Amino acid sequence: MQKKVVVLGGNFAGLGAAQKIKEYSKDDVAITVIDRKSYLLYVPNIPAEVLENRNPELSLTMDIRKVLHKEHMDFIQAEITQVDPVKQTVTITPNERPGAEPQIIDYDYLVIAVGAKLAYDHIEGFAEYGDTVSDFYHGNKLRKKLHDGTYKGGPIVVTSARFHQGDGADGLAPYPGGSIPQAMAACEGPPVEISLGLADWLVRHKMGDASKISLVTPGKMIAEDAGEKVVTELLNTAAKMGFKYHNNVEDVVKLTKDSIIFANGLELPAELKIVFPDWVAHDFVKNIEHVADSKGFVITDLLMRNPTYKNIFAAGDCAAVTMPKLGAIGHQEGEIIGRQIALDLGHMSADKANEPLKPVVFCIGDIGSGKGFYIRSDSWFGGDTQVLKMGRIPYMLKMQYKDIFFNTDGKVPVWGEEVARILAEDF
Repeated sequence: MQKKVVVLGGNFAGLGAAQKIKEYSKDDVAITVIDRKSYLLYVPNIPAEVLENRNPELSLTMDIRKVLHKEHMDFIQAEITQVDPVKQTVTITPNERPGAEPQIIDYDYLVIAVGAKLAYDHIEGFAEYGDTVSDFYHGNKLRKKLHDGTYKGGPIVVTSARFHQGDGADGLAPYPGGSIPQAMAACEGPPVEISLGLADWLVRHKMGDASKISLVTPGKMIAEDAGEKVVTELLNTAAKMGFKYHNNVEDVVKLTKDSIIFANGLELPAELKIVFPDWVAHDFVKNIEHVADSKGFVITDLLMRNPTYKNIFAAGDCAAVTMPKLGAIGHQEGEIIGRQIALDLGHMSADKANEPLKPVVFCIGDIGSGKGFYIRSDSWFGGDTQVLKMGRIPYMLKMQYKDIFFNTDGKVPVWGEEVARILAEDF
């Protein structure tokens, strides 16, 4: 009899996990993906579309209904309201039209991959004065400011609010002697990317240069997950370009019309205030006893299983072990989940399936004018790799990755990362 697999979330981690489960367990699983929206939001390329005055809504969505149908998987568009791990049920409310009745879905295996909520509503003044590039609405809001003359060329601040991390990954050691560190920001690749891209945009539009931009972090070092060597190289480059840099600001307190105020007392003038928020857990996840950690993120081991309920897995930003909140790590986790369920169902040997998570920060960013940066690092977790490359090849890789992702319905070839490594690091 087929095992019922319910995957909560259909973006990078959820879709990737569903595809890997299907690939390894084939017809022994009946997979249902549930998401509040019917499309995958391709977040990494929103900054590039914004700066080039292209509407990201038109180029950065994938219809997951069609993708799942091709592979004989079901999709339900609904709000998820409750998980009962004892009864092995999920309560949902279909949301295609308001007023639908709650429904209960049962499962044999549950994969929680719903990402996190972005807590912009926790930042005083953000609604009136803030900008960001985390989604289509905010991306288009910033795009119009930049390209319709609303932005007058004043100072720009790019920063992250403090991330409040739970305790669900405490004690895990993905590398000998390493750990899953506590982070002050959820992910600081995007602030670095948009800052470098904006500097190029200012030059191209004859509105100034990097000296107008302050890059600010709540922590001791921006993008600390990339490793001290990589960050030092980035900051040296930024300093030569004229960027201002502030660290240890602790948190964002308030945005005003003309400034941004931080918890350490620093106040910076800013016409544009681009903020990346705290990432918080979804309410229904917070309420799952023995599954949610102190902040509502899903507790797993390094095989992505919950220690209490062995048939519950997590992948992507909702997993406590996912630090930083990075799509590439979500893909690694989806692969592990696919192998673990295949092991349970007799489709894979333990030697092959029980390869634990070894997180790698793999980040490629656009910095404008056909150039990009490439980072591959595991040093934050206890590894010994720190690589930074900048130039035209990283930009090509970023754009080609997006095209391959869409052309393969999200099934990036297994050789993709290795080819990217060779092109970026050896040429």
